[in-house]
Amino acid sequence: MSKLNGLRVAVLATDGFEEPELMEPVKALKDAGAVVTIVSLKSGEIQAVRNDIDKTIKVKVDRAVKDASPEDFDAVLLPGGAVNADRMRTEPEVQSFLRSMQDAGKPFAVICHAAWELVSAGLVGGRTLTSYHTIQDDIRNAGGNWVDREVVEDDNWVTSRSPKDIPAFNRAMLKLFAGALVASKH
Repeated sequence: MSKLNGLRVAVLATDGFEEPELMEPVKALKDAGAVVTIVSLKSGEIQAVRNDIDKTIKVKVDRAVKDASPEDFDAVLLPGGAVNADRMRTEPEVQSFLRSMQDAGKPFAVICHAAWELVSAGLVGGRTLTSYHTIQDDIRNAGGNWVDREVVEDDNWVTSRSPKDIPAFNRAMLKLFAGALVASKH
């Protein structure tokens, strides 16, 4: 499958990301021909976890967020993990990056706790999305419409709840990103 040939995807994550929520979508993106860049708060490697507790693999960081320009990317993937999302959401550089991507109308694929990053960037007002159920109040309090569904598509966003939803999330992400790639060529 090569329907995403040349699509440049920024994957924003740091220590504490939920392993399957980064690794499985990244594999799907690469298999579809996308160019994936792991963007983090620091260079080196970031630590994955499962169930927010058990440390698993480490993933090489390609670029620090301070050195990443939204103009260099066509789409963004935000994997979850409570610790990851909580750290990322408070970083002004991450918030600015996400606002720039949104202002440009670029597609977002967001799973689990990563919706917190959208909340802190001030992007959820008036949007319909899903996330891990424990942050539904944060989304509602920020003016978003939280729904409990496996995948929610709202304009340039695809959101999902948890690792169990990854197959549906990946399908929706690939469809959204492919549509954005087609639109960018016209």
